[in-house]
Order: sequence, then C-alpha cells, then structure tokens
Amino acid sequence: MVDTVNSLATRVHDLLVAFLTKGPAAVRDVTAGFHDVVGRATALGPDGRWLVAAGQSSLAGLALARGQADQCILHFDAAVTAGYNDCVSLHMPHVRPLHHDPRFQALYQRMRVTPGDLDEFHWLHREIQIMSREAQDAAVDNIGRLDTGVSALPQAPMPTRRPDTPGVLITRIDLAAVQTALQQAALKAEFQRSSGNTSLSLIDDTWDHTRARRDAWHADELESRRQRAAEARAFVERPGVGTVLVPCPPLGSIAYPA
Repeated sequence: MVDTVNSLATRVHDLLVAFLTKGPAAVRDVTAGFHDVVGRATALGPDGRWLVAAGQSSLAGLALARGQADQCILHFDAAVTAGYNDCVSLHMPHVRPLHHDPRFQALYQRMRVTPGDLDEFHWLHREIQIMSREAQDAAVDNIGRLDTGVSALPQAPMPTRRPDTPGVLITRIDLAAVQTALQQAALKAEFQRSSGNTSLSLIDDTWDHTRARRDAWHADELESRRQRAAEARAFVERPGVGTVLVPCPPLGSIAYPA
C-alpha cells in the first residue's frame, strides 16, 4: 500500500488512541509505530514534513513519560526542525521541568507561530481538558442507571479554518485521538451497563421499570444539554487576527488550561 499524507495522519491518530486506551502495555508497539511513521513521512518529502513533526513530538512525549529527558529533548528538537510549533503543549505541567534546560530553551526559541494559530492551540488544549472532565462527569452520572439506553459523549466540532502553519494539524489529531479514546471507553461501559440491565430486567420480578423509564429520560436530557454545550464551544476565529509568524510567548508565560 502506498503511503499518503491522509493514511499516515490516520496512523498517527490510531497510535495515539492505542496508547491512551492501553497505556503501558502498548508503549513498545506505539513507540515502534511512531518511528515507522517518521520514516514513511520523511519519504513523502515536503508534504509529509508535518507528519515527521507529529511522530517526533509523540516520541518526545513517550520518552518524557519514561523519564528519559535527554531523549525527549532530542525528539522535540527534531520535531521543531520539522515544523512543530505547539508552544501551548510545551507548558503542560509534566513538560515544565524541562524549561530550565538550555537545550530545551534553545529549541523553544526557534519556534514561530501566528496569533491565529496560537488562538487555536489554546482552544484545542482547552477542549482536551473539557472532554476529559465531561467523560468523568458522565461516568458518575451513569452510575446506578436502570435503563438500557446508551449515551455517547458529545464532542465540539473540530475547527475548519485553514491554519497558517501545519503544526496546528498535529494538535488537531491529538484532540481527535482523545475524543476517540474517551468515546470508546464511554461506549464500552455503557454497553456493559445496558446489557446487564437488560438481563436483570428479564429475570428480576421486582425490577423498577418506572425508575428505568425515568432514568432514560434524565439521561437523554443530560446528553442533549451536553450536546448543546459542545456546539456552543465551537472555535470562532477572531476578526482580523494576525497571520504573520512571530516568536512564541516566552517560556513560563502560558498558563496551561486547567
């Protein structure tokens, strides 16, 4: 099969989902997968450059999670060389210890971003945090439900603006992977609950069907409310926002979305 930008972008997404859903058990395969993506994306030439950056930045994150700071910085440096410019991500709490390393400071100072892209980076990372919180809230809300309905996690629409730099596409994949992983986990739990309730309702003569109908109505109302909230969070580009490349905000000046 011939590699294309779209096929490799899908591969990056799938590798991220595998790591998010399987955790440490998938680290070896995911690491090998990202190395493979870097090699295949390099072969695509200029069109695949941003995917090289995606693979290298993901390898940096995996190295950092294993406590391999030197390896992490090497991968981040290669990612920046290939066009990585998500300066918001480099202010995540687990990345901040690198801020004092001169090598990290040097690679960060090479990054450039437009005000418009910076706005979207902030939105994408904020949406990742919101999705994570909503998944937790939904899991709590579904405890004890007696109905057999299945509730999905509503998602805000992905921005459709044409980014000024391809680095934005990397973080869009990050958000999409988080959405997919959370949705898969939520649906798995929901199908298990629904199946269990179906079985119990058939064998338990004391099953509270009235409460089950009430739970179904309440769940539908919550899902509709979350869907409206997700739609309202859609990214809106500021009128007249700048499109000229400028240095990223200084290290330590960005408050990562909480």
